[in-house]
Amino acid sequence: MGRRPENWQSWKADCWLSPEPFDGTAERKFTEPFPLAEEWQWEYDYYDDDEHSPLLHGIYQNGSVLLGGNRDCEFWVLVVTGSQRGRVWWLGDGCAAPYADAGEESEPEADFVAWFQEWQADRGWWSKHVDG
Repeated sequence: MGRRPENWQSWKADCWLSPEPFDGTAERKFTEPFPLAEEWQWEYDYYDDDEHSPLLHGIYQNGSVLLGGNRDCEFWVLVVTGSQRGRVWWLGDGCAAPYADAGEESEPEADFVAWFQEWQADRGWWSKHVDG
């Protein structure tokens, strides 16, 4: 937990839409707030480099602890600052979204413990997408 997976440091070009290169070796800023409050699919909404590039970099560098990854370009983080503090987020290829359990829509959002139990048991929605 908190260690950078090898694929964090060397992304494929098609996974990173920002004109500024992704620096997987840069120091992460845990005290800066995580910039999102809801899901963002930038592969459909990325049209202004001046507006979106800093936001995209902030998603990956600010206010979270890296928990691990599923495959190339897909990572799990625990948000530690900002409005999403305490929630687990999935950072995928072209999208970032908060983790929610696979139950009914009316159920409360899942917390870190629920995510961890699902991850450990390989029961989450991601399990069918894991390579190998």
